[in-house]
Amino acid sequence: MTTTTTAVLVPLLPFLGAVAGLLTGRRAPGFVRPLAVLPTVAAAVLAVVVAWQQGGGKAVDAATRLTPTGSVPIDLALHLDGFAVLAAVLVGVVATCVQLYSTAYLRNDPRYPSYAALVSLFTSAMLLVVYSGDLMVLLVGWEVMGICSYFLVGHYWETKEARAASLKAFLVTKLGDVPFLIGIFALAADAGTFRINGILTAAANGGLAHPTLDALLLLAGVAGKSAQFPLHTWLPDAMAGPTPVSALIHAATMVAAGVYVVARLLPVFTASTAALVVLAVMAAVTMVGSALAALAQDDIKRVLAYSTIGQLGYMTGALAVGDRSAAVFHLLTHGAFKALLFLGAGVIIHAAGTNSLSAMARTGGLARRIPDAYWTMTVALLALAAIPPFSGFFSKEAVLGAAEHAARGEATGIPGAAGWTVLAAGLLTALLTAAYAGRLWLMAFRGTGPEAADHGREPVAMNAVLWVLFVPALALGLAAWKLPDWFGGHALTPTLTTSVLGTGCALLGLVAVYAAWRRSRAVTAAVPMGAVAADPDAAPYVSETETIATHEQAYGSIAGAQDPGDPGRLLLGPLHRHAATGFHLDAVYSALFVRPTRAAARLAQFLDREVVETYVRGAASAPGLLGAAVRRAQTGNVQTYLGALFAGSVVLAVAAVLVATGA
Repeated sequence: MTTTTTAVLVPLLPFLGAVAGLLTGRRAPGFVRPLAVLPTVAAAVLAVVVAWQQGGGKAVDAATRLTPTGSVPIDLALHLDGFAVLAAVLVGVVATCVQLYSTAYLRNDPRYPSYAALVSLFTSAMLLVVYSGDLMVLLVGWEVMGICSYFLVGHYWETKEARAASLKAFLVTKLGDVPFLIGIFALAADAGTFRINGILTAAANGGLAHPTLDALLLLAGVAGKSAQFPLHTWLPDAMAGPTPVSALIHAATMVAAGVYVVARLLPVFTASTAALVVLAVMAAVTMVGSALAALAQDDIKRVLAYSTIGQLGYMTGALAVGDRSAAVFHLLTHGAFKALLFLGAGVIIHAAGTNSLSAMARTGGLARRIPDAYWTMTVALLALAAIPPFSGFFSKEAVLGAAEHAARGEATGIPGAAGWTVLAAGLLTALLTAAYAGRLWLMAFRGTGPEAADHGREPVAMNAVLWVLFVPALALGLAAWKLPDWFGGHALTPTLTTSVLGTGCALLGLVAVYAAWRRSRAVTAAVPMGAVAADPDAAPYVSETETIATHEQAYGSIAGAQDPGDPGRLLLGPLHRHAATGFHLDAVYSALFVRPTRAAARLAQFLDREVVETYVRGAASAPGLLGAAVRRAQTGNVQTYLGALFAGSVVLAVAAVLVATGA
């Protein structure tokens, strides 16, 4: 097969698997798992084949006219360059691991058939975004991911938390999608095409009439989809969905889509200095704010959710200083170790029977109970903390190195202010990232107290994928010397200055959290939290559902969970209660948008009921009243009719005489 044909099959196979799974899930349940796993595995293999055939060489483009529109045509186009083919490999590998993991994690879930089909559709949509060469076709995959996330986050719809989280994710991302759609139309109007190559050519030649407006409109959609400030608030709440879904969303699909789109359209952003500065400020606020929030979370999945927001901030920061190679490199390494962290968190939740780090800190022997998760997550957390020689170190240093070059004025067309902003925020975030990664590890695996109940080893499918993802989490950073051949020749190797500063900040964060943990251990042992495992002997999805429904600390009033033994509380001090609630952004949005919208809805309901319906009822009752009045005159008496006729004739005659005489 040609490279183009193979590439077409990559998103097509998971789509066909999703359709087949939805059609046959109830009628033939024995086919559900093969239909979920095999098409995804085949897509991952074919994605590797496409990457091998493309080889980092000249981009492969293919297109056919999808439909004439009378103005700007829409093409079904493929664009395969080094960025696209490697991103597709990441999506395929992570989706395969998620599907395999889910066969065990949700093995007794009655809604597994629809879940598996939606995961396949989710995967297909992201692959369409990655390979698409036309913005309108890309938009199809973009929106399909949005609706899939709504259903998957709300998978445990019996809990109000899952229902609220799915609705919030859908509405917040749609809030960004509206300007994103307008931005696509504005770009097409300026460039005369929806084809990405044509838009980039127009941007390079100065053919965009409104580059700042175009870039900022697109950036609104990216902020929603990739959970960047100020539209990031949906992502921590989305942890109410199944853990494998969290791994897929955070590592390889939805939140990665926004970063990938900016990387593809980077010349549009570099055509506007203002857009780059806005992007840099957004990245800096996102990085630092999310890292502080992660340090204050009690729910292990919410720690990882805020971590994802911060790591995406690194990627957007790299794009703000004009280096999409560093951004996509960090996207690849982050996808590997973040998928491992989420899937490992699922094992921990099953073993401990709770999402609560405070509860785990009061549980002994958890590391011995789940050795596979312990060792693989240790490496993944070291990669997250950017400790050499793990993968996260190399990609994060590539971002910091790009920011340093921009700050020193060595990046053509990039404002120095953007470089300094990203560099300062990146170094501070490196310290905070290491701190919350170390806190998670210490509280989850170094707890003291009664040992966790031992109900045997986790299913092979759950442990096996951890070791599959362990390899890139450990060693993918070594690709820094090879990836420039795929990314246009831009160097990704660490520089001395940022390596020393970044690693020093990370080590300082680890030392600080370890010291705080040692100081708080006595308090942890003396103050029981009353957090009891929900149901550790049940299937993993049952444990998670019950934990979500009963764990007030994570899903109720977060700031109200006063754990004096939490090292994060000791490090943050009075800032902790604000960081635990995400700096009250939800409350701000509720006051500024939600309450006024509900008030306007109530006003509209009142006007509809009391004003509009009054007119409608009046229009219906008036003919009835008139008919009743006329009906009274219909007596059936002939003499009455003749008398009325005579009286009327007299009146008309008198009127005629008066008119004739001019009286």
